[in-house]
Amino acid sequence: MYFHFIYLFFFSHRPSTLSNMALETPPIELRHTRAGQAWAELSAGEDDPPRPGTALNIIRIIEDGPGTSDGGQEQQRPRHEFSSLPPVDGGKDAWLFLAACFMVEALVWGFPFSFGLFQNYYSTNAPFAGSSSIAVIGTCSMGIMYLDGPLVMALLRRYPRQGRWSPILGLLIMCAALAASSFSTSVTHLIVTQGILYALGGSIVYLPCIVYLDEWFVRRKGLAYGIMWSGTGLAGVVLPLLLEHLLSAYGFQTTLRLWACLLFVLTAPLAYFIKPRLPTAHSHAQRMTTTTMSLGFVVSRPFLLYQLANVIEAAGFFLPGIYLPMYARARLGAGAIPAALTLLLLNVASVVGCVAMGSLIDRLHVTTCILISTVGTTAGTFLLWGLSTSLPVLYLFCIVYGLFAGSFTSAWPGIMREMARLGRSQDGGEEEDEQQHHHHRSGASSVDPTMVFAFLALGRGVGNLVSGPLSEALVRGLPWDDGGRAFGGYGSGYGGLIAFTGATAFLGGGSWIWRRLGWL
Repeated sequence: MYFHFIYLFFFSHRPSTLSNMALETPPIELRHTRAGQAWAELSAGEDDPPRPGTALNIIRIIEDGPGTSDGGQEQQRPRHEFSSLPPVDGGKDAWLFLAACFMVEALVWGFPFSFGLFQNYYSTNAPFAGSSSIAVIGTCSMGIMYLDGPLVMALLRRYPRQGRWSPILGLLIMCAALAASSFSTSVTHLIVTQGILYALGGSIVYLPCIVYLDEWFVRRKGLAYGIMWSGTGLAGVVLPLLLEHLLSAYGFQTTLRLWACLLFVLTAPLAYFIKPRLPTAHSHAQRMTTTTMSLGFVVSRPFLLYQLANVIEAAGFFLPGIYLPMYARARLGAGAIPAALTLLLLNVASVVGCVAMGSLIDRLHVTTCILISTVGTTAGTFLLWGLSTSLPVLYLFCIVYGLFAGSFTSAWPGIMREMARLGRSQDGGEEEDEQQHHHHRSGASSVDPTMVFAFLALGRGVGNLVSGPLSEALVRGLPWDDGGRAFGGYGSGYGGLIAFTGATAFLGGGSWIWRRLGWL
């Protein structure tokens, strides 16, 4: 039902924004007209970008109304004139848009990534102390924002004009959820408000950034995504300090109300800058539909292989962020501040890693970038965390893990690009016969890159949900605590957790091997 519901949006006269990556073949009636020629220029691809004003020409031609099929009469004069479209990959408007996306990323995702503070507070203070379901709050607030991506993205693609207002709508839902959670008297109330409702609102605020970024950046798309996603790392540095102070000084009720107000004040002005670069059609008669979008890529072999690695990597990715402070205190004798420094270093390093990987993905193949992330994460986990016997070594691991593991999702634009390329090659016949046959069997066709992102996010959400119960089983009773006979972290009781994190990081790099085997 879930996939069928999303599928219906793409096969029911979907209006579309003139996206740099989504436009394909013009309708048949336009192929031999000026609109068809302009459309061909606009859909030239990333390697042959359209000339400035191409999209503008199409808009003007549509507003002229139908011309003559024989070209014997002149078309009507345009009823509306447009000066020009903002430039891609730079300029004031593009950078203001990206800055707004960076802040939205930090504000929306920073709060659930800081849930460990609330979990510690709820578990030690009335009326929630002793509840075994507190962790579900954090799982819902983060997991649902990943899992509902395809549904929310489908709605945004189906109703592009209404999508312009979705950041405000989502912000109101988030703030109302936080305000309502401050009146909670049971963990169930918190799960519904701080967990589920907050996540739904967060998705509605956040996903327009993904839709519109695909229009504002083309050649520097990976760098733009990396900059935006580094906002979570910055929030991981600032928000825990702020929320810890508020919880200690005022309790959870006042903290949630203050954060709701602060969230609204900081996010509402950003909605003005989160806007499309390309105009949408103003009526049903003027809607321009590209090749019908399909969700067939979801079951194609290339995407399934990328998704498999994505889910496996996500199953271990979140665990160091949860257990590092506990490990530093329990096994290395660190105080509260030195233990908290582990997360600070990890988040700062992830800011650098996201931007660096975003820059690399614009230059290298996606499997090469994933290999870089995999090697650094795997080596750092097994060697530095596994063999750590002192805080300095653990701090070094935090930096390495933030740089390499924190940059894994910045390789997603490369997956989006590859899936779109496979779809274009099948539809346009641009590849050799053998390659066409391979792509036909793979099922990739007419791929919307933003939907690729949405399903990658869903896969990461699955990994996030799985990691919670698995990690609890791995550390319950500290089964690897052998009295110090094993060296470093492996004999600390957290050895199973360390091994699991390293193994999932290693398997997350499987796409590099699969490409060498010819499966990608």
